[in-house]
Amino acid sequence: MYKNTIEQRLTSYGNFLLKRSMVQPGKGKYFVSWVRRYLNSERSFKGQTWEEKLPQYLDRLAGEANINSWQVDQAEQAIRLYFQNYYAEKKFPPKQTAAHQAYAGQEDAERYNRNQAMEDAREWMRIKHYAYRTEQTYLGWCKRFFDYSEQCKGVDQAGNVLVTPQLIKDFLAQLASSANVAKSTQNQAFSALLFLCRNVLYIELGDMEANLRAKAGKKLPVVLTPIEIKNLLARVSGTNGLMLRLIYSAGLRLSECSRLRIKDLDFEQDIIFVRAGKGDKDRATILAKQIQPQLQAHLKRVKELHEQDLADGFGEVYLPGALNRKYPAAPREWGWQYVFPSAKLSVDPRSQKTRRHHVSDGTIQNAMKKAVRASKLVKPASVHTLRHSFATHLLLNGVDLRQIQDYLGHKSVETTMIYTHVVKNMRNPAISPLDMLDKMTGC
Repeated sequence: MYKNTIEQRLTSYGNFLLKRSMVQPGKGKYFVSWVRRYLNSERSFKGQTWEEKLPQYLDRLAGEANINSWQVDQAEQAIRLYFQNYYAEKKFPPKQTAAHQAYAGQEDAERYNRNQAMEDAREWMRIKHYAYRTEQTYLGWCKRFFDYSEQCKGVDQAGNVLVTPQLIKDFLAQLASSANVAKSTQNQAFSALLFLCRNVLYIELGDMEANLRAKAGKKLPVVLTPIEIKNLLARVSGTNGLMLRLIYSAGLRLSECSRLRIKDLDFEQDIIFVRAGKGDKDRATILAKQIQPQLQAHLKRVKELHEQDLADGFGEVYLPGALNRKYPAAPREWGWQYVFPSAKLSVDPRSQKTRRHHVSDGTIQNAMKKAVRASKLVKPASVHTLRHSFATHLLLNGVDLRQIQDYLGHKSVETTMIYTHVVKNMRNPAISPLDMLDKMTGC
């Protein structure tokens, strides 16, 4: 009787995985097999919860001669999906809250109007002054979750979709197990759904807020050597080359470089002022002397373009907040223009005004990829690698860690200290015992 109950439950579990798209096609049977194997052996760990039994079971599994490490990982994933997602839903149905009635009908208090929820989420993000990119990213994750809900649970006659804490948990599990997204991507999706639940749907996630974030391990950044930097920059010219040199010379993020304005360059003091950087923080960093002649020549061309825009009845640029109302003439002033403007005029997605925006980040990213290929680098270098290289090379030249922290705009010096580990490996590295064998053996 007990064996029949297990098999019925495992069949239901397999259907659950397929319906929620939690595993890739054809792999559901392996997940069911791992759970069957665990359930048949779990009685040897009496008096413990499944979370306490699991590490012991996995250790025993890893000790078997015919089991590979990837199979142990798959077994762990299958068992966790069984208890945390399938079994939890069957045993503990999600609770309803009175606030559900804001969107839901009286018959089904767990269903919400997705279009209204998306509009309210957008409005709340603008009230809280979220960056436009953050707004688009969060709305994208909300849309993917609503699509997932429709796929799993369907929609009612009014077009409302189901939203429960358990379904959110299943969606994130599906991202990790089936879509194989990175931990940072999973956390980004969770942050978007957490914002939706807190500010729009008023759903309490309880302990899930602390338990559903993926723990990312510490990794060393990719850093190029000075010779590699020199070879790479030699293979890119024009405005793209100027931007890459500026990013490396000042330790800028890509978005910070593309959004630089004329007024933020101080040629007399060799300083670049970064406005509203990550975390909406301002800071000052280095303006290299070597780059200034090329930058001045570039600004001369930009000014000619701006004057032509003014003559054509355009010439406005986006201003943050309410500055355009406070200073009506400022959007046309030279100091507020972007250092690296776009080649084309475009319509602002929020104000619907035709303006010359800053250059697209994709343009400089493509230029970086071509330069990496041309210089035959095997390191997975990106534009952000130049910022890592900036910090590491300053440390190699004896610049104080606190000063580098200010240049980079890090909130904590512990974030900046990651570069000390890179420098430790680059400066006077230890000699491998393999290279000392002859010396140690006297040969």
